[in-house]
Amino acid sequence: MAAVRNILFVMYDQLRFDYLGCAGHPHLKTPNFDRLAAMGVRFDRAYVQSPVCGASRMSFYTGRYVSSHGAAYNNYPLKVGELTLGDHLRKAGVQSWLVGKTHMKADAEGMARLGLAPDSVIGARVAECGFDVWDRDDGLWSAGPDGIYDARRSPYNAWLMAQGYPGPNPWQDHANAGVSAEGDILSGWYLLNSGQPANIREQDSETPWLTRRCIDFLGSEAAQAPWLCHLSYIKPHWPYIVPEPWAGLYGPEHVVPPVRDARERQNPHPVYRAFMDNRIGQAFARDEVRAAVIPAYMGLIAQADAEFGRLLDHLEATGRLADTMIVLTSDHGDYLGDHWMGEKDLFHDPSARIPLIVYDPRAAADATRGTVCHALVEAIDLAPTFVQAVGAEVPGHILEGRSLQPWLHGQAPEWRAAVVSEYDWATSPMAADLGVAPRDARLFMVFDGRWKLMHCEGGFRPMLFDLQTDPQELIDLGDSPGHVGQVARMYDLLHAWARRIAQRTTVSDAQVLARRKGAPERVGVLIGVAEAGDVAPDVAALLAGKAQARFV
Repeated sequence: MAAVRNILFVMYDQLRFDYLGCAGHPHLKTPNFDRLAAMGVRFDRAYVQSPVCGASRMSFYTGRYVSSHGAAYNNYPLKVGELTLGDHLRKAGVQSWLVGKTHMKADAEGMARLGLAPDSVIGARVAECGFDVWDRDDGLWSAGPDGIYDARRSPYNAWLMAQGYPGPNPWQDHANAGVSAEGDILSGWYLLNSGQPANIREQDSETPWLTRRCIDFLGSEAAQAPWLCHLSYIKPHWPYIVPEPWAGLYGPEHVVPPVRDARERQNPHPVYRAFMDNRIGQAFARDEVRAAVIPAYMGLIAQADAEFGRLLDHLEATGRLADTMIVLTSDHGDYLGDHWMGEKDLFHDPSARIPLIVYDPRAAADATRGTVCHALVEAIDLAPTFVQAVGAEVPGHILEGRSLQPWLHGQAPEWRAAVVSEYDWATSPMAADLGVAPRDARLFMVFDGRWKLMHCEGGFRPMLFDLQTDPQELIDLGDSPGHVGQVARMYDLLHAWARRIAQRTTVSDAQVLARRKGAPERVGVLIGVAEAGDVAPDVAALLAGKAQARFV
């Protein structure tokens, strides 16, 4: 089978699995996302390894679970020794490039300990999650009384200034803010301002800018060699604000009712209560907040879809569709008021389930084009999929995901029994409010396709949902006497996952098997051998013969 030459790995930030036309949204139109779904396979039960940006992305980029790579929250450094997509693909002659966001925090102490200079080629790749950087922009360029959120230079902000946008931070004052009739800034940080059109030319907003930067890469000399391009968009992540014509495309009448129930507030799990009652949850419990935010969120997605169409058209016009795998996904979802929550953080489907569409250009994938796969998929499955697609051997002792290639090519492989996700909430005010120690502020989800268990360290009871009888996850059965057996069964799945071999990454299974054949006696080390007849003749021959001299 011919290998895929190039990979366009497109990620949106905080895009829900069900906010696509092809996923059944009743109002939102995404003709270009749907176009890709018609070209490939839509995986409709894909889950992230953590419902927060940094930890999720590090799992995408390493192909490993959060407790394996250790970068368990935003701005937790990824260890120097962790291999990434760039490391695996470069062995196959494929370069890995970044356009957009990673949320990568470099392990500066580890780099210094090993003498890796940040401005060296190797040091730069280690600091940038294995990518060569075309443009990195993590998209949050805010400043407050105590300083700035992100100390790096924003190439997008610099570009806006070059276009004539005034002020020291046009990202905050123009791209993510409206303007009142009196000329006052209406900051997109305030949720009730989300319905205002952003005070920026549409073509100058973040999503079109990143599309242009990707197209610039595709036309560059760097793209003449086989490549993976990680085009990582900043939106539809908050601030929820978008320029016209997208700002007025949808209105409150297009806001679907929230998936929530009064029973969820009746004696809820303590950790769930803490998240529902935080400032974000309280804001999204207000109907007027949802009425302002969700049309803007939909407008941001519609703009993202239009820009994705530009990319598809460019690839088609340049002949690249014939040899380029295309992946569309997200790093996590967005509650948007469902379950009395905003943001992400917990493991209900609006947060932990993601869109995933894969287009494989090879003829072997022709039979599955336009289909939907219901297999339980994890974000870490993309890394081995990419390695296999470019014709390399998947290092299964390092990559913990499973290649999706069999599903893409119409096969039905033996597959996992459950998906797992993790969340470290140690730095949150909710952990402080509940008096949870940092080592205990950890959550785990295991989902087998019907039953979803959420385990909380620190002595809390589990949460349990039956998605067959309760697909909206409204009824917590974690303390139900009638479900003790199901809880135990789900814990068995979680414990089996916890016993995986996660850290034996320097020796492959093939090397282990080879060592079985190469017994120590073949190199002259005889352990537990009673006499010469117990070993092979050629081994015994080397230990026999006449002594040359006798010493007393």
